[in-house]
Amino acid sequence: MGKAKAERRLADNEAQAVARTIRVSPQKLNLVAAMIRGKKVDRALAELEFSRKRIAGTVKKTLESAIANAENNHDLDVDSLVVAEAFVGKSMVMKRFHARGRGRASRIEKPFAHLTIIVREVEAKGEAA
Repeated sequence: MGKAKAERRLADNEAQAVARTIRVSPQKLNLVAAMIRGKKVDRALAELEFSRKRIAGTVKKTLESAIANAENNHDLDVDSLVVAEAFVGKSMVMKRFHARGRGRASRIEKPFAHLTIIVREVEAKGEAA
């Protein structure tokens, strides 16, 4: 008697990967996510490989996971994948205190973020119907 299987939220030609609680501010993570949005996956992987941003390695790992999901779970062609969406969400914020002069303290916030990458299979434009 269990619950009915949930409908798939993505289209049949899409796959996604989610990285949760990444220790970086959402604003900084969004800069890297914007860098790969809309590009072919091989080009996006190359840009992340040579990016000087610290978080680019985590974004690359998440993109590779989305590609693996597309290939293994949804039987999509890896060579025709495009980064359809890459969006960032806020997560928790750790609050810490830092000792200052005259016996005072100031607050330090250490934010976390979520990253979702959706890859989509596109048809080659030069094909005849």
